[in-house]
Amino acid sequence: MPPSARIAAAASLGIAAAVAVYAVAVERRAYRVRREVVPVLAPGADPIRVLHLSDLHLAPWQHEKVEWVRSLAALKPDLIIDTGDNLGHGDALPALVEALMPFDGVPGVFVHGSNDYFAPTPKNPLRYLMGPSKGETETAVRLDTEGLEALLHGRLGWHSLNNAVAQLTINGSILEFMGTADAHRGWDRLDRLPGLVDALRELDVDDTDDPAVMIGVTHAPYQRVLNAFTTQRADIIFAGHTHGGQVCLPGGGAIITNCDLPRDRARGLSVWNHAHHASYLNVSAGIGTSIYAPVRVACPPEAVLVTLVGDDIGYS
Repeated sequence: MPPSARIAAAASLGIAAAVAVYAVAVERRAYRVRREVVPVLAPGADPIRVLHLSDLHLAPWQHEKVEWVRSLAALKPDLIIDTGDNLGHGDALPALVEALMPFDGVPGVFVHGSNDYFAPTPKNPLRYLMGPSKGETETAVRLDTEGLEALLHGRLGWHSLNNAVAQLTINGSILEFMGTADAHRGWDRLDRLPGLVDALRELDVDDTDDPAVMIGVTHAPYQRVLNAFTTQRADIIFAGHTHGGQVCLPGGGAIITNCDLPRDRARGLSVWNHAHHASYLNVSAGIGTSIYAPVRVACPPEAVLVTLVGDDIGYS
């Protein structure tokens, strides 16, 4: 090999090593809060501060992550929306309790991802870049889902939206929620959604002319779910699962979304259009990663503070 080629090869290996160190040691700990403002409330309504948490994939030794999540209580959210994959290890539940207890007393809703049922398994990290992952529930270790629900629903009082609906009044506005179980595993029951939503709307006893705000919540933003939510007139949809692509091209966006969501929607706020209707869509890049693929490139971990405000600009 000519000297110039050896120098180029050594330089390439050095760059690759530096990127790997950065991805593991720096960026995956570069937590941030993304802030969005979405006009979906009735004109003149008081704002609602929604803290969107997703994909903690928490392990018991991740004390820095726990402390960062706890610090988010300083944002003083009016509502928590948790889009799943909170657990990342069989012994993670005590750490999750510690992370979430500062939000005790804050209303919330949640759905589960598959990693709230099954522990992650060792795999080639590059497999993530080759297409949507395939679950192997036959050999996976079951997690303490009952304990998780005892925390989220029993202790914190948050409402499960796993193929379910709920209604809350926050800061004087009625919010209606519809959700699905994890579509990545095919556990969503979209056939039940119209009936559940019809029953929910029968509960609307508001004596004003202001319609309730409809919010869709899912872990994995598959297009079939987003289309169903939009058909049911969701004003805004919250989702996670994608990790924002996790390994992205600087300036070029996500390589893959781990579902059929277009790559340019892998993270951030956009508008989803279907059947002459439109819904805002907020996809979180998530807070964690699998313990077997602890890297992030050009895609830092995030929580999202979405402030819902009055629809004074005529969005429909």
